[in-house]
Amino acid sequence: MKRNSLTIYIICCLLLNVSVLKVKSQDKLEGEISISGAFALYPMTVKWADEFRKLHPDVRIDISAGGAGKGISDALSEMVDIGMVSREIYPEELGKGAFSISVTKDAVVPVISASNPLLNSLLIIGIKKEVASDIWITGKFKTWSQAFGIKTTTPLHIYSRSDACGAAEMWAKYLGKKQEDLNGVGVFGDPGLAQAVKRDALGIGFNNIGYAYDAKTRKQITGIRVLPIDLNGNGKIDSDESFYESLNDLMNAIATNKYPSPPARELYFVTKGKPKNKAVVEFVNWVLTDGQKFVNEAGYITLSKEKLIIERNKLK
Repeated sequence: MKRNSLTIYIICCLLLNVSVLKVKSQDKLEGEISISGAFALYPMTVKWADEFRKLHPDVRIDISAGGAGKGISDALSEMVDIGMVSREIYPEELGKGAFSISVTKDAVVPVISASNPLLNSLLIIGIKKEVASDIWITGKFKTWSQAFGIKTTTPLHIYSRSDACGAAEMWAKYLGKKQEDLNGVGVFGDPGLAQAVKRDALGIGFNNIGYAYDAKTRKQITGIRVLPIDLNGNGKIDSDESFYESLNDLMNAIATNKYPSPPARELYFVTKGKPKNKAVVEFVNWVLTDGQKFVNEAGYITLSKEKLIIERNKLK
């Protein structure tokens, strides 16, 4: 009798273990997620994907950068599950089914070469919005002397972006215009523009902060210097306008709205309609919850708790 009871007990335990295994198997997240788009959001998304895969190793995530324009185009044509977009979503894109989720925030900054012969003076003077407009929009200024009032005959080499991108759109919006209104030699991608300015001592351009600062050292990238914005237009960078030395200082300025918006802005994940793919939904939900702890580390600005709740509710 005792032997029968023991046998029954063992069988029950085995059946219970099988049931538990079945539940675990059903809860196991699998699938593929394809993502493309904004250079601005690319490093952050790579970090998120790496951390998410540690929790869900059976989920494959493919990510490629190519500009915000490509991201939203790929998402709307369903070539990818998620488009990374670093600008506001246009009404016509919403009309085509664009479903956007804010995931983090960063900014665009003007940059010059660290080898610029006028560097020390430029960092003291900074750049006024009107000056930036006469460089990139009207084309009025052709030399560093005309733009910054420094005695020199050196020409001003202007760079912009050749690809449809959020960085150019936001820089142009700060100047009251659109990307197609920007003057300058067009360069593809954030890394390309940073390299072009780095190699040209007389060059001036703009970059997302992720390509102007090193996320590990929190310092400006070697060969590039961020040109401070003269916010009050008094011809010099005052102490309350000087927050560019480290990435942490600039992030704090963006978070507290000391740095203007635009060119600071929110960054988005965009899908064609509300996502239904389980892996995609789980990934985006994780980005808006546990994934936020990696945001500052990667050199981005976290959204407010209230904003994150609003974004998560969109997925319900």
